[in-house]
Amino acid sequence: MIKIGISGSAGRMGRTLIAAVVQNPQTEITAAIERQGSRWIGTDAGDLAGIGSLGVCLVDDPRAAVTRCDVLIDFSLPVATMANVAICREAGKPIVIGTTGLNDADRRELTRAAQVLPVVLAPNFSAGVNLAFKLIELAAQVLGDEFDIEVIEAHHRHKVDAPSGTALRMGEILASALGRDLGSCAVHSREGHTGERASKSIGFATVRGGDIVGEHTVLYAGLGERLEITHRASSRMTFASGAIRAAVWLVQQEAGLYDMQDVLGLRG
Repeated sequence: MIKIGISGSAGRMGRTLIAAVVQNPQTEITAAIERQGSRWIGTDAGDLAGIGSLGVCLVDDPRAAVTRCDVLIDFSLPVATMANVAICREAGKPIVIGTTGLNDADRRELTRAAQVLPVVLAPNFSAGVNLAFKLIELAAQVLGDEFDIEVIEAHHRHKVDAPSGTALRMGEILASALGRDLGSCAVHSREGHTGERASKSIGFATVRGGDIVGEHTVLYAGLGERLEITHRASSRMTFASGAIRAAVWLVQQEAGLYDMQDVLGLRG
């Protein structure tokens, strides 16, 4: 049985992760971490997730919690995630990261940590989304510069970063497939008199509202035809189950920085 710790346990995704760990016959939850000062500290993780008492209470001491697990899953905030990476590095414990909004310095630190620690970092843990990553790459390679490309994403009203990490990863894949630099060709907003669309730009559009779990569309618009590749998530359990799958896979790996393409065998 693989012992799993969860950071960000009180959030919507954290609660779903708790339930997903319990549902998986290969895993058990042994640590639930939340930020200092949270009103949920001391609450049973199972009660919080609505699945009944598990005998594991939320704590605000990640260093002690990490010692009780084989692998940590972190869906929290960048500052907390990077602190947890340092703790896992000291303890020699693998970490699965679903936190979005990491900056370049955070990513460089993750790369350094992955020299001695197994790390899975992914913007999206859905099997369907990761298959979509492969499909949008193939479509871009086939359609080339003759088609304009736009990435459209929609999420719930509480999401704090935009575009989503998944949308940005889609942009990176598209730019690479087309031999472009995303930093130079990305267009994140349009307002007023913008002039004609630059032929090799990749546009991003963001929608926020209600309880939308997650929707991503890559639109390829040519002359006389249009192709759309869309993924829609209707439940956070999709992401949680993928994260658990990544954790089970990661405990068997050597040090390195991996993503869901590696976990699902889609690399290459």
